[in-house]
Amino acid sequence: MKKTTLYLLFSFGLAVWAGAQKFPEHPQKAEDTRNEGPAILFHLGAGIHLPGGDLANRFGRDASLGGGLELITANNFLFGVEGHYLFGQKVKEDPLAILRTPEGDIIGNDQFIADLSLRERGFYLGGMIGKLVTLGKQRSGLRITAGAGLLHHKIRLQDDSQTVNAIAGEYAKGYDRLTGGLALNQVIGWQHLADNRRANWFIGLEFNQGFTKSLRDWDYSEMRKLEGSRTDLRFGIRASWTLPFYLGNADKIYY
Repeated sequence: MKKTTLYLLFSFGLAVWAGAQKFPEHPQKAEDTRNEGPAILFHLGAGIHLPGGDLANRFGRDASLGGGLELITANNFLFGVEGHYLFGQKVKEDPLAILRTPEGDIIGNDQFIADLSLRERGFYLGGMIGKLVTLGKQRSGLRITAGAGLLHHKIRLQDDSQTVNAIAGEYAKGYDRLTGGLALNQVIGWQHLADNRRANWFIGLEFNQGFTKSLRDWDYSEMRKLEGSRTDLRFGIRASWTLPFYLGNADKIYY
């Protein structure tokens, strides 16, 4: 019994001694700063935006899905590219007015009322530069970016019954009011890059200004080419999950 007791006490003391040691391959949490140096940041996120300018005359609120790829330098400057797919449910203009009956319906080839709806579709694709203004020793803080690229949007003619030949195939281009042009983009918000690299995200406000025009030669509903320049504005909230790939000192190995 005495030998067993001495053995248990010895084992307990050894475990306490081992737990108190600081092994270089397992640094303490306070010293865990693995998010230093340059890195490649991959973003995947979503947003909700309200329209302004000429865009507000055509569409209602839209949503977006997209992402970006960036280089963040050791002193927290940002350089990257981004792309976002835009979609919405509310269309205020009616390019199919010329096809409607006095009651507002569209009759399909089967002589029944067609199941047809209008939707917003588009995309933004561009480059950006910016700066992450950190607070204290944390690599999280105010993220400010500005960019430029292309903004395209159109009216999707969703014919679920597929009975309206007047908008099928190439004919749809005469009604979809495809629009595009140069756009500017600004984002300001909070970027969090965790010391342990496990929780990385961004949320902020986004502003988009598109200087666009019609990209179709003829609009069937208006019976003319839609001339003139447009100013398409969008503003809203964007949130992203961030996956960082750090390019720091390879001599540091973490388990």
